[in-house]
Amino acid sequence: MSEQPVSGLMPFAGLRRRLRDNGFLKSLRTPLGIIGVIFVAFWILMAIFGPLVEPYDPLAQEFDRLQAPNATNWFGTDQVGRDVFSRVIASARVTIPISVFIVVVSVCVGSFIGALAGYLGKVFDEIIMRLTDIMFAFPSIILAMIISATLGPGLKNAVIALLVVSWPSYARIVRSMVLTLKSSEFVIAGRLIGRGVLSSLIVDVLPNVLTSMLVLLFTDFGGAVLMLSNLSFLGLGVLPPDPDWGTMVQNGMGNFSAWWVALFPGLAILTLVISVNFIGDALQDSLDLQNVTSHA
Repeated sequence: MSEQPVSGLMPFAGLRRRLRDNGFLKSLRTPLGIIGVIFVAFWILMAIFGPLVEPYDPLAQEFDRLQAPNATNWFGTDQVGRDVFSRVIASARVTIPISVFIVVVSVCVGSFIGALAGYLGKVFDEIIMRLTDIMFAFPSIILAMIISATLGPGLKNAVIALLVVSWPSYARIVRSMVLTLKSSEFVIAGRLIGRGVLSSLIVDVLPNVLTSMLVLLFTDFGGAVLMLSNLSFLGLGVLPPDPDWGTMVQNGMGNFSAWWVALFPGLAILTLVISVNFIGDALQDSLDLQNVTSHA
């Protein structure tokens, strides 16, 4: 029993159908899937309701410096007397929304450019592919560091740098999928009844690439969290005194005896990145299973 292409005026309805048919929700019931959902839900709640959870002002220097974890300061205090627990929670309100923004914009821009390159072909395709080749010639984090350092330290410039280095991977993947799909009978039929390039991409092609993009979205969200934290660690992202996991880890590197300063923000990064990867793996497994079934 082979999988039929999705075509219609409601691409997200096609996405829901594919997720249901592929047993995505069932795949999340695995131990790793459950762990991933729990931790992602936890950090999302922290990002939303953080101000209600933080016991102290994350910027207030009102405690003794470098206190070990205790009943008053659960995660201890940093080198200037700020509560580490409050700063870890406050950092989620910055890191999670910004990482989601980076991934969503990169998916939209990269997918649109890649779809046009694959659909139109010829000169436009050649230009886009050579541009992506140039981008892939450099490690993403190195290129992001160069762009961010050139623009100047700060969260805004760090976001611009990460957007610049993130879209090419989506463009290349979507292009390859569109090259396969554009010669399909349902796409050709759509063109014959009068659909233009943009309409054909949205109605016929988009529904058939959404599930693959969803897998990449979860995986790359973890990468966006890591790269944003790396830039902040290097002093190119979120700048003090604003709380950020990367900056907090960097502060802890200079105080090895005060292990809690770097440990807890590091654990926050670890749990969030691993949990979204667990969810991405669950979705990928469900898609792989569907592909095996469709070719049986």
